[in-house]
Amino acid sequence: MFRRLFWLSVGVSAGATAGAIGAVTASRFVRRQAERLAPPSLARGAGRGLAEGFGELAGLASAFREGMAEREAELRAELEGDGADA
Repeated sequence: MFRRLFWLSVGVSAGATAGAIGAVTASRFVRRQAERLAPPSLARGAGRGLAEGFGELAGLASAFREGMAEREAELRAELEGDGADA
């Protein structure tokens, strides 16, 4: 009978320990998710996204200007070539 009580108490304490660990893990997970979805975190994420977007937009504008300058040089060369033939 004492063996049964001993193993019953071991099982109960193991179950309680597992339950406590699960509760702590779940509460930490919920806290992290709440912090991640809090307005300041969302604002920081949006700010980073905008900064990256503006950086890409600046690169696109720079590439457009370079292409435009190249095309202008080609057109000027063609016009100068037509003037020399006449």
